[in-house]
Amino acid sequence: MLASARNAKGSLALVMLVALSVTAMAADTSPPAAPAAAPSPPSPAAIAAADTILADVGIKQSVALVVPAMMAELEQNVTKTRPEIRDSLRETLKAIKPEFDKTAEQTYNTAATLLAQQMTEKEIVDVAAFFESPAGKKYLAVEPVFRQKFSSVAVPWQDKLSTDILVRAREEMRKKGIEF
Repeated sequence: MLASARNAKGSLALVMLVALSVTAMAADTSPPAAPAAAPSPPSPAAIAAADTILADVGIKQSVALVVPAMMAELEQNVTKTRPEIRDSLRETLKAIKPEFDKTAEQTYNTAATLLAQQMTEKEIVDVAAFFESPAGKKYLAVEPVFRQKFSSVAVPWQDKLSTDILVRAREEMRKKGIEF
């Protein structure tokens, strides 16, 4: 159960990281900046701190699970219609797995570098230290429970809000002589 909770937490962390990235890009209304010099690469200490943070919040585990999950899904899908090739396919997937594990490692290293580029070395080291502290460990332990409890409040609110906005918009549009 602990492993499945960690996997779920890691998957959620990966999804949240992607969602936050997309949201941040969508929210950026500033005009494109003139081409600037590439930012200097983060220090090894900053990247190490980013690695600690990503491991603590479950991103490292999530990235590590992507290749095996995709291979298992491929095997399952192919052997539904071609069960006679199961053993050969498993051997093939086992042989090519290291090639794809390298891409997962590269992707993870890119994530650590990207995170390290977003803060000063001191800031990222401080954040990593927080997650390694008793308070940080407590936060990581309670965060999934909080998220679940908050979801039980947020989902009904969003559902009601959706209906209420529609009702009010219709009322206001009726005043303008427009029905929808």
